[in-house]
Amino acid sequence: MALIDYTAKNRIGYITLNRPDKRNALNQEMVSELRNAFATAADDPEAKVVVLKANGDAFCAGADLAYLQQLQKFSYEENLEDSRNLKALYHQVYTLPKVVIAQVEGSAIAGGSGLVTVCDFAFAIPEAKFGYTEVRIGFIPAIVMAFLLRKIGEAKARELLLTGKLIVAAEACALGMVTQVVDRGNMEAAVTQFAANLVTGASGQSLAATKKMMAEVQDMGLSAALDQASMENAKARATDDCKRGIASFLEKKELKW
Repeated sequence: MALIDYTAKNRIGYITLNRPDKRNALNQEMVSELRNAFATAADDPEAKVVVLKANGDAFCAGADLAYLQQLQKFSYEENLEDSRNLKALYHQVYTLPKVVIAQVEGSAIAGGSGLVTVCDFAFAIPEAKFGYTEVRIGFIPAIVMAFLLRKIGEAKARELLLTGKLIVAAEACALGMVTQVVDRGNMEAAVTQFAANLVTGASGQSLAATKKMMAEVQDMGLSAALDQASMENAKARATDDCKRGIASFLEKKELKW
């Protein structure tokens, strides 16, 4: 059985975690399959927006503890290679040239919260729980930290990362980790509608360029960021999508991308 399922429908790609018997916990094989699925989605002309979801009662329980125990027998170099595999997954999702929406219908703990963190948007059922619990088992939330600090700021990130506490979806939404809290019965419709609005309401070129720029300018000083912004602004004006969008606006024609 495949650990990850990928399908595309109505210009939306769906990546589904499919290890429900292990609460979709992450091991090396699952991380590698996720990377392959996101690469497929990135190149799929039938998928303009990507939804990340899960089968079973949990979204993702984080790292497979049995696998972590196995890793304790690895050398530093072997563990570094494994860590870089997870780093590559998070960076891939964060910088994917397509919008990624997490559909969270169960708890997302540790590495599972990490997956939600690197998505562009997240919809969660009220009872879903989130937490970076690594410090509770003598581990550290090392890789996700770089992304969480960007997403919610240092003070809020410190509270979550250093206490390892669990929070419900409403609190995660208030912190900026979750976009919207939706009842389970309305979840699929809410995510599908949100994704469909992006599919028809925004240029794919513009979405990709905006995501890329947001990832880059945060590491720059103000002057360098503004220089980069000026160059990106100038390049965007010459794109086919920009020409098409401005022409439709001036001609007062409805535009669906």
